[in-house]
Amino acid sequence: MSPTRHPGHGAEDLCPAGAELYERALRSGWVRAGEAERVPCLIDFGLLHPAVEDLGRLEPVAPVAALQRLLRASGERIAEERRREERLAQTFEPLMRIDGRYAGQQDTPALRVLSGTRRINRAITEAMAEASEEVLCVQPHSGLLGRRAEAARGVALDRDQALLDRGGRIRTLYQHTLRHIPSVPAYHEQLTGDVTARSLDEVTDRLIVIDRAVAFVPVTADGTLALEVRQPSLVAYLATTFERLWHLATPMYPRTVHQPSTGGVTARQRAIAALLVEGHTDAVIADRLGMNVRTAREHVAKLAATLGSASRAQLGYLIGRSGILGQER
Repeated sequence: MSPTRHPGHGAEDLCPAGAELYERALRSGWVRAGEAERVPCLIDFGLLHPAVEDLGRLEPVAPVAALQRLLRASGERIAEERRREERLAQTFEPLMRIDGRYAGQQDTPALRVLSGTRRINRAITEAMAEASEEVLCVQPHSGLLGRRAEAARGVALDRDQALLDRGGRIRTLYQHTLRHIPSVPAYHEQLTGDVTARSLDEVTDRLIVIDRAVAFVPVTADGTLALEVRQPSLVAYLATTFERLWHLATPMYPRTVHQPSTGGVTARQRAIAALLVEGHTDAVIADRLGMNVRTAREHVAKLAATLGSASRAQLGYLIGRSGILGQER
């Protein structure tokens, strides 16, 4: 039977086996050299060393001495990285002055992680205060539910109206399910100016692009971390993605009549059918279409009944044979 492979780790994450052997060595003053073969980290990190009078024994290095040595090595690495940063800055500073395109932006990083709802909203508000042209916004279903969303709408109302008053415009892309959320039309009715909204079955995660100069995207699902993007190519890419989704979307105001069913299959069921044939679970379908799992399952059951399917596998075959996805395209 081959021995268990020792896991890789740093000195700050001493493995349990290594910690146990090191503690025993400190208590007894030594351990046998063979015992350290299964935990080579103790020798690698300089926590054990061979005894002068008996090479078959390993003696422990005092923890305080080991800590000081490791901290000194870490400090040297940090100092070297700082020296490297200084050399890079000295090399590129004159080149940036020649280029001139980012003059005045040296203190504004191309990418910045924002932590906490307050800081995120503050950064968006500051960017909106400098805006004069247009804001593009993608708003999925999950972003407009709960108390945090209600508070965010209150903060957004004043800054959105201020942009509209300056002659700017706002375009927002929602999921179809948000057409039935009263707070969505109520919010738009409070704004005066060039503000429009459209919807799709599926949209990307939340996105805000301001004057095509700065964008905000979420980092975590709960919205407590966000990424502020000022790199021109990335911002342009995000704006292009928005435009392509916008052209595929359906105007929300004035309200449009629901699309009629085709062969007893509704537009929503066709969207679900497209995800079913891709092999997605009910939970994934619900998340992508902005509905709860129970509603998604009800639509799947109705779709199966309409097409006469007795199983999920057969349903995929019947969807393909029915031609409903071709009609959707």
